[in-house]
Order: sequence, then structure tokens, then C-alpha cells
Amino acid sequence: MDIFRFRNALVANYSKYVQSFFEIRDQEVRGMVEDQYRSGLLWPDVLIQLNPSFKAGASIDELVESDVLHPQCSQVFRVGKTEEAAGGNPLRLHKHQEEAIHAASQDANYVLTTGTGSGKSLAYIIPIVNEVLKQGSGKGIRAIIVYPMNALANSQAGELDKFLKLGFDTPPVTYRRYTGQESDDEKREIQERPPDIILTNYVMLELILTRPREHRMISAAENLRFVVLDELHTYRGRQGADVAMLLRRLRNIVGRDDLLCIGTSATMGSGDNILSQRQEVSEVASLLFGSPVSPNHVIGETLEPMWNPIVLQTGAIG
Repeated sequence: MDIFRFRNALVANYSKYVQSFFEIRDQEVRGMVEDQYRSGLLWPDVLIQLNPSFKAGASIDELVESDVLHPQCSQVFRVGKTEEAAGGNPLRLHKHQEEAIHAASQDANYVLTTGTGSGKSLAYIIPIVNEVLKQGSGKGIRAIIVYPMNALANSQAGELDKFLKLGFDTPPVTYRRYTGQESDDEKREIQERPPDIILTNYVMLELILTRPREHRMISAAENLRFVVLDELHTYRGRQGADVAMLLRRLRNIVGRDDLLCIGTSATMGSGDNILSQRQEVSEVASLLFGSPVSPNHVIGETLEPMWNPIVLQTGAIG
């Protein structure tokens, strides 16, 4: 695919669509409007960026050896799993993922604010799976992960399939999507046999808390440990207030004051420096969760150069 040609075609189609809503008869006004279209007023210029190189952290096997993770995590979290090769290869984490795992091990609420493609979902999936493996599966709903869009929940379910189904006769940790897309039979099955992990959205979470037929799921959440808000920055204004109240109702209904609250976002904080950005994010997250998030547990990305500085300084290339 020629991405530039694709972009130009997309802009041309969008421009045609926008202009189809009105007809300007005054020639001078029409000329001014057309100049604005040609200047790109309604669409940004092409942005070209290098994929960042995230600083490497510990491997899953190393965290298992240091007793941070359950031994079975070495079998679950492997890369390159397929139907033909379910064993996969050892997984090395990014530094920010390792920091998130350590925050969870300290029972600390945290927010991950790293770029697209940085593996934010693993920063909460690994601690959740680790907790279930340590305590044992089948003890009710241990984690509720709230996504702003069903597409994100669907994508995460696919990733969990790779980790928790490939290489196992029976998944060591159970999980189900409960977003409103399911059939009545699927919903009934989830209500009767709640999994360890629920993937949902905030609308369905509210229905779970209010509809009588989901009462079994609430009863099954008496040992709830994790609440995750993915894409935390989407919850603002009235929607943010609704979600903040929803989390407080959830905590009150399940009777748990020790919920571990986790948020992820690629775009949060507008302070002048890292410290002020962390402070701003911690205040917003604490307000949403109804539980304190320390600025020290606002976890950002750590990048490393994609070249060898010594080679560049000496000119010893090749």
C-alpha cells in the first residue's frame, strides 16, 4: 500500500463529502472557503515518526525466578505462540511494564502513560493473571477491565486467547467478554459461571450493577481485586463523572475497600515538566477511581537510543 496515495485519496473524499452539504453562490465567499480547503484547514499534514525504542526490562522468567511472578507465568506469557508452535519463545518486558508489575506487587494503584504500541495491556494483564494463578482460578470474578470501545475488548480477548489457550488443555485463568455483543445463551452462561476476568464497557458495567438477572455476577465479585480503566483519558466531563460514580458504586456494592485500581493512557498530562505531568495525572486518576494514585506510580515510558553513540563518535562504522 502507498500510504501517501491512500492519505491523499482519503482527504479528497472527505473534502468532497464536507462540501456536499452546502452551495455558496457568492463568488468571493466561495473563493475564500475553497482557499481554506486547499490550505488543509480541516485535516493535518502528514506526520512521519520513527517507532520508539523502549528500554528493556526484566524477562518473565527472571521475574519468576525472583518470586515476583507465579511460576506458571513463564508458560503463559510467551511470544510467537501459534496453533502449530504453542510453546512460543521467552518474553522480555519493557522497563515500564516491569515497573507496573512491581507497583501491583506492592498493592499500589497506578497509571501507565506510554505511547501507542508500548504494550500497555500487558502492564495490567500480567499482574491480574499472576494474582489468579497464586490464589487459584474459579474463586469468582477477580478483575473487571473496562474499555471505552467494544473493538478494544474484542482485541484484548484475542490476545488472551493466545496467552491462555495455546499450550493448555484447559486455560489456567478464565476470562469472558461481556459487552452487549453476546447472545442470550452466552450471557446466561457467563451469569451462571462467572470467569476470573470480565472484559466489558462502562455501560454494561452499570447494567451489571442494576439488573436483577446479573445479580449472580455481583455475588461472584465478592473477591474482586482489580478494576482497570483502559484509555483513561476518554473519561472526561459528564462521562467522566458518570464513570467516577460508577466505580464508587461498584466498590460499595461488592464491599471491597482494597480494590487495586489501574489506568492506561497514551495521552494524559499537560504540565511543563515530567513531575508536574505526573502530579496532574495522579490527581485526575485519584478523582476518577475514588482512591489515591501517587505521582510516583504514574508510570511513563523510558526510551533508549537506536544507535551506538560510541560508534558515531569514533566513526568506526562497518
